[in-house]
Amino acid sequence: MTDINDILKIKTNNLKPTKGKILISEPFLIDYYFKRSVVLLAEHNEEGSFGLILNKPVDLPLNDVLQDFPQFEAKVFLGGPVKTDSLYFIHTLGEKIENSLEISEGLFWGGDIDLIKEMIVIGKIKPKEIKFFVGYSGWISKQLEGELARNSWLVANIKAKQVMESVPEVLWKESLRKLGGVYSYWPNFPSDPGLN
Repeated sequence: MTDINDILKIKTNNLKPTKGKILISEPFLIDYYFKRSVVLLAEHNEEGSFGLILNKPVDLPLNDVLQDFPQFEAKVFLGGPVKTDSLYFIHTLGEKIENSLEISEGLFWGGDIDLIKEMIVIGKIKPKEIKFFVGYSGWISKQLEGELARNSWLVANIKAKQVMESVPEVLWKESLRKLGGVYSYWPNFPSDPGLN
């Protein structure tokens, strides 16, 4: 019989956290922001890590988040607990947006927000090409490595299309199912083991 502790150990995954990969939280992580979350790493280096939670949409129109923003039917997500008074965005527009940084092939973050507004007004951006986030997820140097050593996160690959077209409500489960093996059991665990 398989021990629950063996199922929760992340031992078959040797991926290192790098820009463009995702972090999938372990099933019993109880943190408000990171419970059953999938975080896209937009940056990871010796100084620390910067990421955005992909599966925590907020029930606010973009115009309520930014008062002077043009009307646009894009979802807004809770990107993490850091700087929740700031807006961040990822997109597939690449070099069309000045000062954007490539995360992985076909996926970028940041850039000129005024240009984004102009492109929205003239209809040059579709909602499926951009996602907005309130706040971000951040780790200081070696902090993320410590959390990985405690099996808080699983590192996985993801493509730009999956990032932009995923259904937030099932992204955590689907990401684990794609990995297979013991990870396919994780979505079946109750979010609060005390209630089982």
